[in-house]
Amino acid sequence: MISYFFNKLFYAFFTLFGVVTMVFFLFNILPGDPARMMLDQNENSTQLAVVKKKYGFDQPLSKQYLYYLNDLSPLSFHSMQSDDYTFCSPGKYQEASIVSFQRFQIVLKKPYLRESFQKNGKKVSTIIVETLPNTVFLAVFAIGIALFIGIILGIFSALNKDSWLDKSIAIFSTFGMSIPSFFSAILFAWIFGFLLHDWTHLNMTGNLYEVDDFGNGKVLQLKNSILPAIVLGIRPLAVVIQLMRNALLEVLNQDYIRTAKAKGLSTVRIVYKHALKNALNPVITAISGWFASMLAGAVFVEYIFGWNGLGKEIVEALNTLDLPVIMGSVLIIAITFVFITILVDLIYAYLDPKVKLKQ
Repeated sequence: MISYFFNKLFYAFFTLFGVVTMVFFLFNILPGDPARMMLDQNENSTQLAVVKKKYGFDQPLSKQYLYYLNDLSPLSFHSMQSDDYTFCSPGKYQEASIVSFQRFQIVLKKPYLRESFQKNGKKVSTIIVETLPNTVFLAVFAIGIALFIGIILGIFSALNKDSWLDKSIAIFSTFGMSIPSFFSAILFAWIFGFLLHDWTHLNMTGNLYEVDDFGNGKVLQLKNSILPAIVLGIRPLAVVIQLMRNALLEVLNQDYIRTAKAKGLSTVRIVYKHALKNALNPVITAISGWFASMLAGAVFVEYIFGWNGLGKEIVEALNTLDLPVIMGSVLIIAITFVFITILVDLIYAYLDPKVKLKQ
């Protein structure tokens, strides 16, 4: 098991290194001067030179790339000169341990995602910490809806193969896969948040926490997550239904299921005790991919419902060309994909004893 984890971490490191490299060069070959983006309309030649010096924009692209890797690395090297970009100024890094030598410093720190161009130098890590939990909550809620309803409908569909119920569920599943998320978001917000507001008491827009009108601080508003979670969960729900149906039909035709039937076990016991566990393998694989993609794919849903999550933050950063926020968000999403991939391998091995952990 230990060698398995090290093997996975080895490949994960090179995957993330490739993502970091691609993200850096992709966003740094875009037209436009980052220093001018930061200053906007207030630029002059003196301010422009100061900003370029401070953030290393006056250096060749290859050297800027090394600066970026140095910022992201937990173990980084820094100049002792205060006018150098790599100088470890107070407050630049969080929880930094510094070992000083004659000409340079070695710093053990948290990865530094740099500062926002548009939010008065606010750290990208702070922005992500404030918004990512809202997106994760929404994704978990949506996946929970998709799994709970999808598995139940998939089981009913498999047990009633070729019946009117099976065909009705298939139509619903096909419709759920076909409708784009941005369209269903607008449709659900208009119908349930506007037309039927008096009955549903749901809002067209809102966040997980809202400021109380009476000055009592932030108030938890779980109802605001219902519509965006349902919209975000429609497509994975449709996938779960089809995968559950097909996998369960295949498992029910296995010899050990026929043996269980011959012993006189009830259908509920056969499905719950013997068939369901093996039929869940493709569902777990699909859902893991959907969960990771939701962190990126929630962009339109969060923006339409006004949900203060990472997706909405990415849209705003794209509109204002806030490159550090975009780059930091993409890296966090990539790390999530890698982590979930490793987690799914472990779940796969648990659900199916035939699956061996490759050393």
